[in-house]
Amino acid sequence: MRLSGERHGMISKVNVVPLIDVCLVLVIILLVTAPMMVQSDLPVDLPEARTREAEDEVNVSITLSSNGDLAVDDLRVSRETLGATLQSRLAQKGNNSVLVVVRADSNAPYVAVRELLDQARAAGAERVAIATRQKTGVEQ
Repeated sequence: MRLSGERHGMISKVNVVPLIDVCLVLVIILLVTAPMMVQSDLPVDLPEARTREAEDEVNVSITLSSNGDLAVDDLRVSRETLGATLQSRLAQKGNNSVLVVVRADSNAPYVAVRELLDQARAAGAERVAIATRQKTGVEQ
């Protein structure tokens, strides 16, 4: 007995739809997690502000925790090696006009933040910014 929809022979085409689905999921995961990879794991409580557009572009991040620990992107550094580390990051190909973002804990003294901004300028940073949290409430 032969069924009308039954075919005899070899399958000569590969179904690529499942492969495309898996690839798209991997690309989405990469796009979501990539921005989180460049920031250090130092816990900081950022001050609040109305805007934060500068954090959305490619940048070099300097993180200052409330106890004074420093990190450049994901690399922990000391105050003595901060300038040299920044110079080497800014000297990398494509980083000549990159934005240097200072992510300082809101409890960090302003003098320390100002020193970080000065060190970034001395290391060759053309553009600097201070990271903040987006204000969520209505100001009265």
